[in-house]
Amino acid sequence: MYRIWSSTNMAVCIAVIGKENSPKYVSCLNSDNELQFHYKVHTALDVVEEKLSLAGKSNNDVRELYLGLLHSTEEHKIFGYVTNTKIKFIVIVEATNTTLRDNEVRQMFRRLHAAYTDVVCNPFYIPGDHIVSKKFESVVKSIMSGNP
Repeated sequence: MYRIWSSTNMAVCIAVIGKENSPKYVSCLNSDNELQFHYKVHTALDVVEEKLSLAGKSNNDVRELYLGLLHSTEEHKIFGYVTNTKIKFIVIVEATNTTLRDNEVRQMFRRLHAAYTDVVCNPFYIPGDHIVSKKFESVVKSIMSGNP
């Protein structure tokens, strides 16, 4: 099946995962493959936990939130980012997107982190709840479409 959007989109799935590895928000470009993306996100969490435990064992002060490429398959590349409060962001991009640079992935995570901060600063948001925010959703959709 030919997809027109495959080469123009930045991300095909974005997930926000809580401290205890429970999903707080998952959005996929193609809802038909949503279960497949949930599986890939949870697979990536194992790599995130491994990287965090390795960073914790070293005595260095870990200030780098961007974890980089976590996992790569024939179809997708999976990138990770962890906040200081142990909230995890997972971004899945198509492996055919060879024009995507590391600094662009970092920028996606910075935008996600800023949007997430806006959500949790809302006095009506209950910590730990699923993210239901039109503003956050619009940021995620703009990241997926490749708009700045």
